[in-house]
Amino acid sequence: MSLAAKKPLILLGMPSTHAGAWRFPGAAPDFHRNFAHMKWFAQTLERGCFDGLFLPDSLALRAGTPQTLMCSASVATLDPLTLLPALAAVTQHLGLIATASTTYNEPYMLARRLASLDVISQGRAGWNLVTSSNPNEAANFGEKSHLEHSLRYKRAREFFTVMDGLWQSWDADAFCMDSDRGVYVDPDKMHVLDHHDTHFSVRGPLNVARSVQHRPVIVQAGASEAGMQIAAETAEVVFTYQIDMASAQRFYAQMQNRARAAGRHTPLKILPAVLVVLGDTLAEAQEKRATLDALVDDQSSLATLSVALGHDISQYDPAGLLPDIPDSNASKSGRDRVVALAQREQLSILALARRICGYQGLEMVGTADMIAGHMEHWFTQRAADGFNILFSHLPGGVSEFVDHVVPLLQQRGLLRQRYEGQTFRDNLGLATP
Repeated sequence: MSLAAKKPLILLGMPSTHAGAWRFPGAAPDFHRNFAHMKWFAQTLERGCFDGLFLPDSLALRAGTPQTLMCSASVATLDPLTLLPALAAVTQHLGLIATASTTYNEPYMLARRLASLDVISQGRAGWNLVTSSNPNEAANFGEKSHLEHSLRYKRAREFFTVMDGLWQSWDADAFCMDSDRGVYVDPDKMHVLDHHDTHFSVRGPLNVARSVQHRPVIVQAGASEAGMQIAAETAEVVFTYQIDMASAQRFYAQMQNRARAAGRHTPLKILPAVLVVLGDTLAEAQEKRATLDALVDDQSSLATLSVALGHDISQYDPAGLLPDIPDSNASKSGRDRVVALAQREQLSILALARRICGYQGLEMVGTADMIAGHMEHWFTQRAADGFNILFSHLPGGVSEFVDHVVPLLQQRGLLRQRYEGQTFRDNLGLATP
């Protein structure tokens, strides 16, 4: 039996983060904040047999100049845990992954909201566990500064422990609802958490019943040492930003080894993010990619680069190379990727800024057959279990992928032709906790 026949390729879709995508010809500039567009997006992903929809999130605007804000479509987005329950009502199979911070939430409230999404969607919820990389979020929650990197991850680890414990508040058959006996719930099947530790004191139990998949699917994307360790200990799906197959294969093997060392017995699902740009010919696809990059404002790019590095680069010559940049309290893995890209390709500061503000990760640019071939190669060579796909523009980019790439993946035996699982966990091939 082939590898593809044993386990299908996992596909998640997310709104494009390329800074030029909202200006692309035919794009809907208000896509990220328009419910009708997001409903169509989710239903189109479901038509293409995608496993899930992933919504990134931030709890503050990024630092920058008025020019940065003026050029960015990310200044106005919808809260994932408000949007996803609405999308649950208009989809039947699609997994729904919400990004939510462990630094600026409390575990009981977040456990309750995610458990509610899981019940409403009949077992299709996922949680992208993040510690927040945007230092500006602190000021929106009464804090003078962002919690230090290592402390954010220590808090996050305990946060997950509390969440997981709260999701186990009720046995699956606790709610007997026996009207003849007048018994709604069996108290012997209720579990009080009573957690007391460094960061949290939470009694429980959670006042939401257990969902059919028992708890949301846990997703994590940290690439720092602390991020990889928490992913190995807690996550079921790991997002990553590898840009070549060799590094992706190393990361894949490393994360599986880390998970085993942490006592995990089910392999992690590793999903690189990939920007897909389709054309009828390679030349047409490359022209579309160039058009996307040309639509990014230079001043906005430079401000975005400062944010990515956690350091103001306006004092340097944009035509020069990036100097040594000190560490910051922002995302360490994100900063390291940017510095490595600048050094690897010897990019000027402005060229680097344009790349960062556009897209710096893995990209697949070409015809539908080329894209399907690339995905199959990564999948069969154990560089990925699937992909978290960003589309060149919306709505056109996702329609192109579903209409042209999905049938080819199905023909190759890589992708399901219909949903067979009941829950998000089922469709991903994950065991029930």
